[in-house]
Amino acid sequence: MIVRSHLPWPVRWLAIALMFGFSAAVALWAFEFGKVIAGVDTGLKDEVVKLRTEVEALRVERDKAVSVASTAESLMRAESAAQQRLAQQLKQAEAEILSLRGDLGFFERLMPVGSGDDLAISGLQADAVGPGKLRLQLLVMQPGRQVPEFTGRFTVRLSGTADGKPWTYEPVSERQSLKMKQYVRVDEVFDFPPSAVVKSVEVRIVDARGNVRATQSLRL
Repeated sequence: MIVRSHLPWPVRWLAIALMFGFSAAVALWAFEFGKVIAGVDTGLKDEVVKLRTEVEALRVERDKAVSVASTAESLMRAESAAQQRLAQQLKQAEAEILSLRGDLGFFERLMPVGSGDDLAISGLQADAVGPGKLRLQLLVMQPGRQVPEFTGRFTVRLSGTADGKPWTYEPVSERQSLKMKQYVRVDEVFDFPPSAVVKSVEVRIVDARGNVRATQSLRL
């Protein structure tokens, strides 16, 4: 007589799945337990900690290098700006030296006119600087050491020809007033009709009362 089981197939498959699942769980536990015994998992953790420490150290070194580079760049910029300022100051000093040399040459050419208590006009120069433009340079001096301050003005008269006829003209400038103790230098550009030909220049120094204190003429 043969006895046969009549378990349904779904129940059989469930039993088989539970058996395989239990076996897999036991195998995984054995694998993890084996790693702990062999020290494999501990070594990996130590290696990770070591790598993290090295990365952090490299990050600190990088930040230091960036800081040093930034400081060096700032110093270079400051040095470059200082060099540019020095170059500008040098150019200004050279320009001032050239200006002083020009003044020295101008004063060296002066031959004072007049004596006593009268004012003196020296170094009168007239140069055409363009059509209808004449540049006048002169020096007005007051002889003596203990002299009162002079207040007045200077006038200019141009003479020549225009359209073939005799011509005179008195140009006006906003800077014709004079105020000085010992001397004052005049450097002014005057306008006149471009069609005129200037042949002579006359300069007069007039005090506050309208008295003419000095006169000088120049033929061109």
